[in-house]
Amino acid sequence: MAAGPVVLVDAGGANIASLKFALARLGRESLFTADEATIRSASHVIIPGVGAAADAMARLQANGLDRLIPELRQPILGICLGMQLLFEGSDEDHARCLGILPGQAHRFTPAPGRPVPQMGWNALVPRAQHPLLEGVADEAYVYFVHSYALPVSRHTVASANYGEEFAALVASENFHGAQFHPERSGPVGERILKNFLDL
Repeated sequence: MAAGPVVLVDAGGANIASLKFALARLGRESLFTADEATIRSASHVIIPGVGAAADAMARLQANGLDRLIPELRQPILGICLGMQLLFEGSDEDHARCLGILPGQAHRFTPAPGRPVPQMGWNALVPRAQHPLLEGVADEAYVYFVHSYALPVSRHTVASANYGEEFAALVASENFHGAQFHPERSGPVGERILKNFLDL
């Protein structure tokens, strides 16, 4: 495991304290920053997210991070909105995102007994073998808070269902995304975070 700090990219996310605490439980220091040099020197980079896609992209663009992030070669993990930012865009405010992965985030359709946003626990259904899922049981439950989601694609490592199948965990080369919140998903989320830190 690399000894350097984990960097949490300042994209306006609101789940910073719980994420830093989860990383500390795994023995890793973390820094919350928008500084390009600090991000480049990190062992692992996490893009947290709670908020709106357009606002988050505006913050990244203001700091030049929309150009930096696609160039990074260390392991990257986008969480919730942070995962959506890795894709081409979101229907939310017609946001154009980083375009590292192909796809567009769409809003869930509300239905009786299925309000939007989805807030609660849902099962992860593995779709591919990947180190992020090492030691994670099939259909383990993780915690989601989101209104928008990406369709299942060739980059989907695990999916979940909320009236429709959607991508819950994605990976492509050094870029990874979790639509759920591992820092709020108990032992399962902790294991997935540990697996990420072990990459």
